[in-house]
Amino acid sequence: MKVCLILLLFISFSIGAIVIRHDVRPEKYDANWEDFPPLAQFYIDGAHGSLITPTWIVTAAHTTFCTNPGTTILIGGKNAIVKQRYVHPEHTPGVSHDIALLELQTPVTNIPPAKMYFDEDEIGQVVTMIGAGGTGTGITGQTIDNFENNGKLRKATNTVEKANGPLLQFVFNEGDEATPLEGISGGGDSGGPAFVVNGNRFIILGVSSRGESGSTIGKYSNKEYYTRLSFFYPWISDVINGSEKERKAIALPKLKHLMPGLTEENLPEICADIQILPN
Repeated sequence: MKVCLILLLFISFSIGAIVIRHDVRPEKYDANWEDFPPLAQFYIDGAHGSLITPTWIVTAAHTTFCTNPGTTILIGGKNAIVKQRYVHPEHTPGVSHDIALLELQTPVTNIPPAKMYFDEDEIGQVVTMIGAGGTGTGITGQTIDNFENNGKLRKATNTVEKANGPLLQFVFNEGDEATPLEGISGGGDSGGPAFVVNGNRFIILGVSSRGESGSTIGKYSNKEYYTRLSFFYPWISDVINGSEKERKAIALPKLKHLMPGLTEENLPEICADIQILPN
């Protein structure tokens, strides 16, 4: 079954769920859709984005391989339909510019969109991460993958360590250096938000992109990288506010780099296996 293939791909090449501290009760990390109502989910076993206007979702580019126009996704746990996909043309897997926008067919009117953070003072800010993918502890690393997790949402906190160009960097700390609910992304849910809350507004600083190359997923001292939204403000604004002709000049309608194991030939079968079915 192709779900198994895509599961392995997510574990190996993407991040975004929550691996937790070994010394905090697991239920402290439990989350639900109300913890971040603008949360989007693309596939039955994960991959996320965030609603930023009633008709637009921001996510990581590499998550969008099956988000074709007309496909069903979830926003706040409810069905929505993709109208169009816009991928940053400079997206290089495992390196940078891992960002995309999805336009919806119909505006979402029952969920306030999140606001994007466009200031450049992210270093030192404590953010919340949320996702439904793999989990484990900082000692063991990830021990439950996103398929086994069966859609259970978790949230954790972490501190922005670096903010350089297009990337935010986080480190999975332990002990006195850690936040009380310190966590880091696991396999299976790239594209999810790193956000703060100001009053009743959710503000996104970045979207989950990738982990540290060559490291075991989810162990203490691991680094992970989020796409930095403040860096991409001009591109996001130009896509959302541009004409269709202007959008085509600055964005691609689909990925030009597929993850290893994905091909144009096997993609339709894989997408059929992992798609969210309309109610």
